[in-house]
Amino acid sequence: MSFKPLFSQALAAAPDRLHFAAHSHHLWPDATRLAQLAAWDDAARLADLKWDKVMGEVLPEAQRCVAQELGLPSPESIVFASNTHDHLVKLVSAMDRAHVRVLATDSEFHSFRRQTERWAESGQITLELVPQHPLETLTERFLARASAGEHDLVFVSQVFFNTGRIFSGVEALAALSDPGGPWVVIDGYHAFCAIDVDLGPVADRLFYLGGGYKYAMAGEGAAFLHAPPGFGPRPEITGWYAEIAQLEEAAGGVQYAPTAQRFAGATFDPSGLYRLNAAFATLREAGQTTTSISAHVRGLQQQLLERVTRGEAGKLTEAQLLNPLDDGSHARFLALRHPRAAEWKHALAEHGVLVDVRDDVLRIGMALYHDAEDVDRFIRTCGTVL
Repeated sequence: MSFKPLFSQALAAAPDRLHFAAHSHHLWPDATRLAQLAAWDDAARLADLKWDKVMGEVLPEAQRCVAQELGLPSPESIVFASNTHDHLVKLVSAMDRAHVRVLATDSEFHSFRRQTERWAESGQITLELVPQHPLETLTERFLARASAGEHDLVFVSQVFFNTGRIFSGVEALAALSDPGGPWVVIDGYHAFCAIDVDLGPVADRLFYLGGGYKYAMAGEGAAFLHAPPGFGPRPEITGWYAEIAQLEEAAGGVQYAPTAQRFAGATFDPSGLYRLNAAFATLREAGQTTTSISAHVRGLQQQLLERVTRGEAGKLTEAQLLNPLDDGSHARFLALRHPRAAEWKHALAEHGVLVDVRDDVLRIGMALYHDAEDVDRFIRTCGTVL
């Protein structure tokens, strides 16, 4: 069965393009265009009253979608922002410490890397980074440092953006977490809607970051934070939406919502939430889940790797696969290391095949809108240009 009709408009917009970077900018399903128009129409029809619909219908539905995907007991533990950087800044401000000791890896995504390096420069934090390599021992090494009790904030990706490797110690980290410190933050950006995640057993112990931009197929503006109760009741960086339910009350001082909304910012563009809800509805109507989509993608990954191994993809066979297929969960992209990775990316782009590169790692990401014919075109192009 082909799922390309669900993405007919995005595919038709660039019919000669082979988009094998679904892990980067996932193509949007057709329903999200209608959702974007609905956001505009609601603003025109309702004017100021559009916020009654956004806060009363659109936002709660988005919270339910995320909570169900993550196995969370309450949708109210989810708060949205334009991007995960906004969440990170507010989260650290809630720690109520003059100096924060942070533990992470040397392979966290750019928003976290850049911000923490700058904080470290200014002396606001102490930053300790555990090397991701050797990959086989990362979880063990990271847990050992986290268990030492020398950090206030422990931050790690569930799926690493540059290798596609999966951190398997989430529950062990959660056992270390405490409202008084340390706090555990899991970056789930490359895990959300890409691998099966059940936070139910640890929902009261850790923070979880993710968003709609990648595998949730919703684009920008729908980054979320799961905030456990009792952790950070009064973020210092705060917007008026953190007390929007209390605005008509006469309480003095700076008030906060008792839910994850305490981490909310200020006025935002709600269209990303419209698109997120539409994307989830599309998958429900198509009978697709993260499990079934992962199986579809895994089959395509297997086809691709078998043909690379047979030497059909030119020099791609010389690359080192950093995240081999095994019996467990797998990232939605293949990470292939080679000194010429950037050169290969540009050569493929000249022939309409889009992949991306992080340092010397070529990332190949497939999705529901791909099929065996796409794999065949990719292999033939590699065989020709690499």
